[in-house]
Amino acid sequence: MPTHTTTTHLTIAFIGGGNMANALIGGLIAQGQPAAQIEVVEPWDEARARLLQSFGVTAQAAPGAALARADLVVWAVKPQTFRDAAHAAAPHLPTTALHLSVAAGIPTASIARWLGSDRIVRAMPNTPALVQRGMTGLFACPEVDSAGRAQVEQVIATTGQWLWVEAEAQLDAVTALSGSGPAYVFLFLEAMEQAGIAMGLPATQARQLAVATFQGASALAAQSHEAPEVLRQRVTSKGGTTHAAISHMQAQGVPEHFIAAIRAAEQRARELAQEFGE
Repeated sequence: MPTHTTTTHLTIAFIGGGNMANALIGGLIAQGQPAAQIEVVEPWDEARARLLQSFGVTAQAAPGAALARADLVVWAVKPQTFRDAAHAAAPHLPTTALHLSVAAGIPTASIARWLGSDRIVRAMPNTPALVQRGMTGLFACPEVDSAGRAQVEQVIATTGQWLWVEAEAQLDAVTALSGSGPAYVFLFLEAMEQAGIAMGLPATQARQLAVATFQGASALAAQSHEAPEVLRQRVTSKGGTTHAAISHMQAQGVPEHFIAAIRAAEQRARELAQEFGE
């Protein structure tokens, strides 16, 4: 993805000051966004103290008049608290503000109803954003123009890559694939480490081997024009060690179970919209 320079004249408000807000704020500060042009509403004392210590950003415990100067509002709240947070903050927000939601599952129709605005972009980031290696899926309502999209890209670019989807329903697939995806990788890393230890390697070496293997394989796949299936076949010589492992996983239905698990995550994303989007 292209690298953008943050437009420092924008005032950006964050509703919620947790991990994802920290990732975005840290990236913005690193690219020159003045701390004085970042507003944060965060009810937890410890989270507010962390924002001040880490970034020099003074957060407020509740919405107030300072939100009136926001050009862009980032909703970094949990799905189950979004509606209450929106109702509390909406009276203080300018009607011209652009809204960026990173809350999983909450549809733009619900956000628009709570805020009285259709200038909404939904984002589905993932936790590697904390180390600027994130992947974010984006969907914009028709009322968001190209300038609004560019503003969102400037913010998201501080955390890694992004892509736009054409239909909002596709964000459920993004959630299942990349939003929840880091946990799948961590599960495989956990299993690889345990296998390494069981085979006699020290825990530190097992971890290093497992993590480096994922990093290297991902980098190779990213740079290759060939499908993962082809890359896998090239390192799976019949009768060899890799063939033994892959054959065992296929016999146990690991690929099919893995796909079914991702579909379960997609279904849960749809359910979140029904539970918390009313």
